[in-house]
Amino acid sequence: MAIFLTFVIALVLGYIYGHHIRPNQRLRSALIDVKQKCIAALEEGNKGVYRTIVTDNNKSSELVVEIRELAVTQNGQVKVQYLSAFYKNPDFRTKKGDALLKEVHGLLGEYLPLNEIEWYEVTERHENIKKYLNSVTLTHHNLL
Repeated sequence: MAIFLTFVIALVLGYIYGHHIRPNQRLRSALIDVKQKCIAALEEGNKGVYRTIVTDNNKSSELVVEIRELAVTQNGQVKVQYLSAFYKNPDFRTKKGDALLKEVHGLLGEYLPLNEIEWYEVTERHENIKKYLNSVTLTHHNLL
C-alpha cells in the first residue's frame, strides 16, 4: 500500500511540475529575452544619412554615409559613429568596407553639423516597441 501511495504522490507531483512549473520557467526566460531585445532596440540611438560631395583630381562624386548619433554638442555638432559608406560614382574611388570607413573618418572627422544630417524617423517605431513591451509585461503578470 505504501508503494502505491508513493507512486500516486509522485504522479501528482510530476503532473504539477510538467504542466505548471516548467512552462512558467520557459515563459519567464522567453519574456526576459524579449524585454532585453526591446530595450536594446530603444537604446540603439538615432541613425541617419549624411551626404556630401568629394572632389579629387578634377573628378567628383557624392559620398553617402550612414551614421549613428553618439552625442550632441551645444554648438550644433553631432559626434557620430560611421556605420556604412559608398560613393555614387563607383569609378571615383574603389575602397570598400573598413578601408572606406577609415577614409571617411579621415575626411569628415568625428563631428558633423546637426542640420545637414537626414535622420531616420524612429519615433513611431519606438512607440510601438514601448506599447509591445508594456503589453508583454502585463500579459506576463496575468499568466503567472
